Amino acid sequence: MPRSPLGTEDIPGRPDTPAPAGLPHHQQLLHGTDWASLATPSGTGESLPAALARLLDPDPAVRADAARDALGAVTHQNTLYEATVPVARYLAAILNRPDLTAGDFGPGTAVPSRPPTLVGLLTWLGDTAYDADDESVAIGERHCGERFLHEYAEMRAFRDLRPVIFSAVRPLLGHGNAEVRDAALVAAIPLAEHPHLAGHRDELVEHARRLLAGSSTRHHRDRALDALDAWGPGTGDPEDAADIAVREHRARRTAERASRRGGWTGGHGEDPPF
Repeated sequence: MPRSPLGTEDIPGRPDTPAPAGLPHHQQLLHGTDWASLATPSGTGESLPAALARLLDPDPAVRADAARDALGAVTHQNTLYEATVPVARYLAAILNRPDLTAGDFGPGTAVPSRPPTLVGLLTWLGDTAYDADDESVAIGERHCGERFLHEYAEMRAFRDLRPVIFSAVRPLLGHGNAEVRDAALVAAIPLAEHPHLAGHRDELVEHARRLLAGSSTRHHRDRALDALDAWGPGTGDPEDAADIAVREHRARRTAERASRRGGWTGGHGEDPPF
């Protein structure tokens, strides 16, 4: 079997999938990163290469376990660690590889108790992007001063990576599976805060309208509605009765908390994002 320049075997019958613009090949990221030197919530990332490699295993169950092991190792209390950005780079490099989704889609392949690994990876990228979004920066600056972002190298690095991650997420906005499409949109929304991605927001508005027309998932609807609200006039008012009831309930809760705290109406939460 022919071997790649990096010494890894190609998948039989499948052409290798190029990495998104701005990213090396996923094997280069995997083997060229000093994972053991990178901080995680519980130590270092020395166990990450094995877990990340298993994300491309032919068995969907193995991939699901690998996602839990890899992402769990770098996820804790909305904080970005030294290992967070290398993991995000690797995920972006494999998002559109066919081996990531082998056996997950098509008749008779769905496992109701286990969402496709691709959905889990998109969800993690989206959650991390929200943890590094403009509102998180504003909260950090209120708590820690104007040098917050300057001193939070991990958040700066992730924010700089947003266009690269977006380039990997964008093709999945048109995926044939609705769960993947919705997860891709929810990930794309905070990524699109990057100034270089402003031109994509009209496209995301259309995807948000599509999600709101077909999804009843509260978290997804909230993210889409928040985006339309943030992107200003011309996006319309796609709220339904349930959306309005939730918004009014949250407004009451926010007002009650503000009254108890003497006027604080924080965004993501009272605690800074670290």
